[in-house]
Amino acid sequence: MFRTFGAQRTDPVRVPDAEATAAGLTSLSDSERLSIIDSFEQSGTVWLWATDPHNRLIYLSPSAIACFGEDRRVIGEQIGTLVETRPDEDSEGQTRPFSFLISARTKFSDLRVRLIGAGGKDVWWALSGKPAYDGEQNFLGYRGSVKDITASYEEQVTSSRLAEYDSLTGLSNRHRMSKRLAATLNAYRVEQRSCAIMMLDLDRFKQVNDTLGHPAGDELLRQVSQRLERVVPEGTEIGRLGGDEFQLILPDVDDRGKLGDIALRTIQMISQPYSIEGSRAIIGTSVGIAVAPYDGIEPDELVKAADLALYAAKGGGRGQYRFYSNDLKDSAQDRREIEEELRDALARGDLEMHYQPCVDAKTYKVRGFEALMRWNHPERGYISPATFIPIAEDSNLIVAIGEWAMKQACRDAAEWPDTIGVAVNVSAQQFSSDELPRTVSNALAASGLDPARLELEVTESVFMGDTYAVEKMFGELKKIGVRLALDDFGTGYSSLGYLKKAPFDKIKIDQSFVRGCTEDSNSNAAIITAIVSLAQATGMDTTAEGVEAMDELKLVANLGAKLVQGFIFSRAVPQATLMEKLQDGNFTYEPVGPSKHRSERRSVFRRIGVIHEDHHYEALLRNLSRTGAMIEGLLDVPVGTDLVLDLGQGQLVVGQVRRSQDATQGLSFETPLVSDGADGLCTRHRISPYALAAAGMPLAALPAGNYSIQSDRHGPQRPPRFMQVDVTSSSQRAN
Repeated sequence: MFRTFGAQRTDPVRVPDAEATAAGLTSLSDSERLSIIDSFEQSGTVWLWATDPHNRLIYLSPSAIACFGEDRRVIGEQIGTLVETRPDEDSEGQTRPFSFLISARTKFSDLRVRLIGAGGKDVWWALSGKPAYDGEQNFLGYRGSVKDITASYEEQVTSSRLAEYDSLTGLSNRHRMSKRLAATLNAYRVEQRSCAIMMLDLDRFKQVNDTLGHPAGDELLRQVSQRLERVVPEGTEIGRLGGDEFQLILPDVDDRGKLGDIALRTIQMISQPYSIEGSRAIIGTSVGIAVAPYDGIEPDELVKAADLALYAAKGGGRGQYRFYSNDLKDSAQDRREIEEELRDALARGDLEMHYQPCVDAKTYKVRGFEALMRWNHPERGYISPATFIPIAEDSNLIVAIGEWAMKQACRDAAEWPDTIGVAVNVSAQQFSSDELPRTVSNALAASGLDPARLELEVTESVFMGDTYAVEKMFGELKKIGVRLALDDFGTGYSSLGYLKKAPFDKIKIDQSFVRGCTEDSNSNAAIITAIVSLAQATGMDTTAEGVEAMDELKLVANLGAKLVQGFIFSRAVPQATLMEKLQDGNFTYEPVGPSKHRSERRSVFRRIGVIHEDHHYEALLRNLSRTGAMIEGLLDVPVGTDLVLDLGQGQLVVGQVRRSQDATQGLSFETPLVSDGADGLCTRHRISPYALAAAGMPLAALPAGNYSIQSDRHGPQRPPRFMQVDVTSSSQRAN
């Protein structure tokens, strides 16, 4: 009954006498034993297999051979080519290959293997075997048994999937994502590899549930998961943690430029409209990003860092991404304090309205002013609207604050000449309130302002609500007689269908399209042209926002933009300053700005480290752009000197001195910085905490974890070249 390879055998392969005795077979003849083995194999309970000393299969039960298909020859083949081990997903590939086990002559029991070439089917066996030796300890091959576990394995996989995958979206659930992140970080810690995670939650998802129902919300979550699978890089693990919260694990990615691009694509993809049971829904998302080992090497620390970054992204106005940084902990505390103090700001009179001119692109004559809210905090000074408006939206204060802004703007505009109007921003929450028409009517009545002089600016996010309610609101506002403007056009929710239906009088071209529009490699000029053409075809005016340079002004005017707004004419000023100009009868603003657009430079005024050869200095960073910076604090630095700026948290920037005067140097960077997702800049890459630990960085300054690295550095070896000067007074002046 045994199938053999090579010379034919007349006797079966014999087991040692001790084993035969233990099996109770010594009293049976060979034919009786073969009969028992045959019946045992035919029952399907277990099958037998054997190899020769070269690991070639010399016997396999006929029922087991049938699993490979009728035409597959298996006797005489290397057993390692017939089956393969498959590691569990959480074992990080550490299961030994089957070929390794048998080459090492290792005993194994119930080893799960998959048949190779089993007729296109997945067949799983539990394989047991041990090496056999003769009396002189010569290796004879393997002897063993095999069981077909396909049915039980598939049942186990199904059960495991139900326990580790989200039943609604099919993505990994919180339990599985936690295991995967822990396993990945543990494996990568040994090899000092990086791993990024992104935390996402959906903006305005609750409104979809409230207006369209929970089944629609479930369908939306399924569509979001499908879009995520299309947009993220290959190898990314995607999970739904619960509700509208998602997590991405991106192995071996630490380039913050690349991560920022992924986050932007994700935001753009998720923000596109959804069709759900004949209704249209629009949502958005915010993204928080943290990278191991820079932001933490333990799972809990990394998730906490990404959560703080997500919180900051939502606080920055939603639809944005943020990288984790150490100062986010302080920012979270500041946000809580600002939220509490904002509730008293209206009563204290801390809020003010300032006004920025909107001028004719050809004549520079003022046509109107945009009302912009400012908060003059008694202790903090002026707080940016980018900081407190998102807090107001989250704390449900935005409707009350918006009502005050409407009344104040109308009251101020009533003092201006009759030919000049005022534009007031209306938030999506305020727009969806049934009280908005009454608020507008009351503000106009109290001030005596002509409704035609009031322009309400709304963003494309207002279209995500119920279609009927949106159209009804537009109709009621137009009955009052006010003008309507679509602000920030093209930045997230553009729909030509809604633009055709909505009774807008003006489209405002977002400043992101104005920035860089004069650069040859930039397509923004073509986008501006398309928007202007669209507006002209539908009988609407266009305003180009954020114009700061003369070349930008000339281009947007030549492209057909009717109105222009930006620092090139004026910043937003308080009512008293504005009235001084208008009372003189001067309704024209002359443009003042640089001849050409250049990369934005931010005044930062903070201490940084400067490295030259083996020496480390302190300096004051005065301003910063993507391509360069100005520092103060070193004397006698020649032009052409290469310096490394230490911006903190492992961020090192190589730059060359282009200008040097007294204690001030201007540097150009070897590699441009990238956006941090907020209003700041960061390096693409950071120095690994492992390398910093090796270089002698105190462990207290590194992310929590065991780096197990000893420093062998002992500081500078040569006297410094440059004289260090005290920049304390400059820093104090800046603050």
